[in-house]
Amino acid sequence: MPDALRFLTRTSGRARLDWTDWLSYAYLFVGLFLMFGPVLWIVMSSFKTQSGLTDFPPSFLPYGQKSVQVAGNEARLPLYRVKMPDGSTRELAELRRIGLTATMIDPAKPGEEIPVNIKDREKTSELRVATENYTELFGKLSFGRYLWNSVFITVVATLITLLFNSMAAFALSKYRFRGQKTVFLLIIATLMIPPTIILVPNFLVISNLGLLNSLWGVIWPAVATPTGVFLLRQYMLTIPDELLDAARMDHASEWQIYWRIVLPLTAPALAVLAIFSVMWRWNDFLWPLIVLSRSELFTLQLALNAFQGELQTEWNYLLAMTVITIIPVTLVFAFLQKHITTGIASSGVK
Repeated sequence: MPDALRFLTRTSGRARLDWTDWLSYAYLFVGLFLMFGPVLWIVMSSFKTQSGLTDFPPSFLPYGQKSVQVAGNEARLPLYRVKMPDGSTRELAELRRIGLTATMIDPAKPGEEIPVNIKDREKTSELRVATENYTELFGKLSFGRYLWNSVFITVVATLITLLFNSMAAFALSKYRFRGQKTVFLLIIATLMIPPTIILVPNFLVISNLGLLNSLWGVIWPAVATPTGVFLLRQYMLTIPDELLDAARMDHASEWQIYWRIVLPLTAPALAVLAIFSVMWRWNDFLWPLIVLSRSELFTLQLALNAFQGELQTEWNYLLAMTVITIIPVTLVFAFLQKHITTGIASSGVK
């Protein structure tokens, strides 16, 4: 913490802040606000009630409308601050509403019904954290099942991606064979092909293999990525060939050289590719939508889409699900971000 504080309070070589320091800090704070402001707003909104989300003007904190239990009514009635004809203000509960006129009652005198124009009242709000938006998710839908599907696809696809891409990068960086550069250029050239163009061929292959409505049908088509091969190959080129020759002289097999020497030394680049892979797989929507049609196989992204009704959407639960889908990617980035700069910087050095 002292190191972070010392870094944040550094100046441009003077004892006090210069105008360039103020400009730099202003730029950083504006960037921080633009990047994390919307995320923080979504998190706070996920703790609002359904009625709190429709308030205008919207509030940052999770305010909700007050309600009261009135004798003779099973449900709690919402409270309003009503301006009476004599100019006084009373706190009344809404019994029912027809058009522009609401029938209100005094919680202390529930027998007296008071007709009120909705223009003469305003909601009575209080700070209320709606934790039920998260706790009731498991009762509203098979949230645990969707979460498991997303975790399974992301973890398995990432592990296979790291394995396949690192093996290809090892062969392209440490072996010499005819057509080596041609193969590498063909792999890189696939970056120019839009993913939507190969959707139909991929679908036909998955269909012929009998992997429709299977989580493996979502995993296999994207495990080999040209970006990963390029990133790892460029990093492996920095590993001295003499180190591998020494291992061969000690009678190490090619698999042992790859597994025990090359992979540990490529850890920073593998961490970068792992972050990219987790983000790609976790946020993928189009390909799972094409392959999966059974609801029990849906990922969280498909569940979010299916949770929006044609006539009515429970936005409080939808926002809670959105926050949960953000958490895994955020955690992966937080734990592996120290390898990003090292991995990307070293991947371009030869």
